[in-house]
Amino acid sequence: MADKQATYPTTVPLPPLSRPAEVAELLVGAIDLHCHSGPAAMPRILDHHEQLLDAAEAKFRAVLYKDHFYGGMAHAILLEKLFPETNVRLYSGIALNNASGGINPHAVDHTIKLGGKIVWMPTLSAANHIRAMAAGNSTFPKTSQKMLDPIPLSALDANGKLSDDTRKVIDLIAEADIILAGGHLPASELHIVFDEAARRGVRKMMVNHPTYIVGCTDTDIRQLVAIGVKMEHSICMFIEGKSLKYSPDDLAHLIEVAGVDNTILSSDLGLQGSQRPVDGFRSITQLLLDLQMPSATIRKLISENAARFLNLPVAEQPVHNAA
Repeated sequence: MADKQATYPTTVPLPPLSRPAEVAELLVGAIDLHCHSGPAAMPRILDHHEQLLDAAEAKFRAVLYKDHFYGGMAHAILLEKLFPETNVRLYSGIALNNASGGINPHAVDHTIKLGGKIVWMPTLSAANHIRAMAAGNSTFPKTSQKMLDPIPLSALDANGKLSDDTRKVIDLIAEADIILAGGHLPASELHIVFDEAARRGVRKMMVNHPTYIVGCTDTDIRQLVAIGVKMEHSICMFIEGKSLKYSPDDLAHLIEVAGVDNTILSSDLGLQGSQRPVDGFRSITQLLLDLQMPSATIRKLISENAARFLNLPVAEQPVHNAA
């Protein structure tokens, strides 16, 4: 667990790696589905262009930009066009918060038409998130400037059933074959959302940081995995920095509960007091090596499982002869 008294610089430097060559090799082809570079209403330690350059230097395959207030598809499209030599694919999507009109089928339709690859259910505007913040149970970063107070959002109507707009959003996601992510909805809502999404033909479903704010138990994780939902764990919560919350053993347990094929590791980095996103991948890869995880397993966790969500072919890894 993190030391709550610890203070961190704005950008946390990469801690020394004991196996840097292996880490570098494993990061070739990595994919980050949850990158919080800027510009953003919250303070960030790097922008989308700087993140692209970092990813290119490490030979990442793709980065997906996330912002709680806007869809980043236009940034992704223009940066890919301006810097084709990086060979990094760039993607984004939309978080269905108040700034996007809440659970808004029109915003989702626009996202899809611009090539968006993911729709997050409400995050900052989720009633569950607002309750957690009010109770002081969250260390979630704050915006640089005071924003309008959020209007609490739920995927359910007053009768506890999925709202009509939620159903419309699910249908749009199913038709476009993109990712439905749970955002910061509570586990109780996620079961209802994903059960219906699976029934309506959504093939790419993902819980974001299931143990943080969302409140998934091991039982919740197993039940959701059983209907095809993947678990995305935030790298920032397992490495040195202000967001550190869990131990390496916690990560090993969570991977075991869901299964390697049902687990994706994404950075959730870009916030102040943390490592840069690519350094976060370096740190978590070192941690996985320290846990004695095989290279094939690590590649699934940081690359291959995410590639399938983006409809990217899973590249064959080179075979190295034993010395």
